Amino acid sequence: MTDSTDIQAILDSRLTDATFPQLPNLQRGKVRESYDLPDGRRIMISTDRQSAFDKVLAAVPYKGQVLNETARFWFEQTADICPNHIIAYPDPNVTIARRLTMLPVEMVVRSYLTGSTNTSIWPMYERGERVVYGQHLPNGLSKNTSLPETIITPTTKAADHDAPITATELVAQGLVTAAQWDELSVRSLELFARGQEIAARHGLILVDTKYEFGLDDDGVITLADEVHTPDSSRYWLTDSYADHLANGQEPDSLDKEFLRLWVNERCDPYTDPIPEIPAETLILFSGKYIRLYELVTGQPFQKPNFCESVRDRVERNLHTAFPGYFSCAD
Repeated sequence: MTDSTDIQAILDSRLTDATFPQLPNLQRGKVRESYDLPDGRRIMISTDRQSAFDKVLAAVPYKGQVLNETARFWFEQTADICPNHIIAYPDPNVTIARRLTMLPVEMVVRSYLTGSTNTSIWPMYERGERVVYGQHLPNGLSKNTSLPETIITPTTKAADHDAPITATELVAQGLVTAAQWDELSVRSLELFARGQEIAARHGLILVDTKYEFGLDDDGVITLADEVHTPDSSRYWLTDSYADHLANGQEPDSLDKEFLRLWVNERCDPYTDPIPEIPAETLILFSGKYIRLYELVTGQPFQKPNFCESVRDRVERNLHTAFPGYFSCAD
């Protein structure tokens, strides 16, 4: 049982802002602050901000660290499939990576008919659509059941949100070449198969995920951003999946679908104000991310020490890794 004092301490520990004026070329995303250094390195700091429905909903305790360390595990487990942008991890919330020329497409791979957002295939299927992202789906499928085969449903950035697109449209619009699309498809399916294999060994179903790729200085397609995290992927618990499906219940999930469903039950997230999410709900949600990390990696999650704020620890470790930028402020 977590008492109110503990809850407040946990909430106070959240990293909601990782802006450090000592570092150059700040780019602020929904969940990360990134800095591009002149030497081609990129500093990416995962905060505890939680996004869904193309907006930031709240700040979730430990979320940034869980995300960064889960991605680290998967980058290491898939390095033989595709080169990635990783250089180092100077802090549990920080990744140092090679800067890439990012390709303007997210490779979304799906094995199940599910989802609750505008770009998910279940809402499209429920409306009667049988061709989604250029993929033909048969009649008679039910929510949360497996697809006849794994499919790729790409999206591309449109203003401040993701927009569905087909492979044919991507190539026709010159966003990627036909050869690049072919390689992206092969890499994505291989990465997903590895993810499903490892997840299955730990009692998990990797339902769907997204990958982002860029080109390095030699034009080599390189995996970037994050891999198989609970932000970018959907995970269900294997042991309860069949019973929940038979009873018409949502699967037990260890990903951000928990928070999406919580919001969807209370408002239309695309048109209505998002209600404040209670602290207890955020902590429960945080526990799901931690449990996923521990199941996948087999390692206990090391929570931060409350004696030092996460922001202070991040700054201290950045100072050590990049003394030339921070020494002027000392």
